[in-house]
Amino acid sequence: MADGLDIRELHTIDEMVAASGVFEAVWGSPDGGMPPNLLRALEHSGNYVVGVYDGDRMIAASAAFFGPPASRSMHSHVTGVLPDAQARGIGRALKAHQREWAFAREVGTITWTFDPLIARNAHFNLAVLGARVTDYLVDHYGDMGDAINSGDESDRLHVAWHLASPVPTPDAAEVVATVAIPTDIEALRRTDPDAAARARHEVRAAFRAQLDAGLVVGGFRTGEGYLFVRP
Repeated sequence: MADGLDIRELHTIDEMVAASGVFEAVWGSPDGGMPPNLLRALEHSGNYVVGVYDGDRMIAASAAFFGPPASRSMHSHVTGVLPDAQARGIGRALKAHQREWAFAREVGTITWTFDPLIARNAHFNLAVLGARVTDYLVDHYGDMGDAINSGDESDRLHVAWHLASPVPTPDAAEVVATVAIPTDIEALRRTDPDAAARARHEVRAAFRAQLDAGLVVGGFRTGEGYLFVRP
């Protein structure tokens, strides 16, 4: 891995404690919603629990679990990177690691959810990885209460990443409609929470209108937003 970093599968309880500490530091809540005993249970039952190390220090962690047996899929539930380790390509490296780990276990699809208002995640998930939106989930997790999500409704996009056949961003001629999002919703939440809440509801309504019209999300383009196409 670049920059001398190392991705390792986690097995011991001490490693689970360290991973839980990463999630706590990222989300600003006790254990970040992933206590060591839960991580231990996931790992012990054969699921994906890894840490990213810079020397002896764990600077990121990720956990995923298998989906329904017939689907040959796994769901990537949580990935956290410590603030001082961000912008080092760790998210991309973890997705590549997940992909190889999944292929080795005859898993062809990885799913996950993300906040539709966070532009950098939309770009990475849809434009870079080629995952595709399968559903818009309204207030999916309810009140999360952590430092990142507290005070906001937890709308999420559910995406599926078909590992052998990622989907390219559609050509302009294929795009029927777009839904724009704020350039930096996280800054807007800090400076004008009311405006951020309005953006949440405006994007939700626009998304639902396009989906109800029979369109699907074909991709994301920075500066334009979500690109809707005919199925």
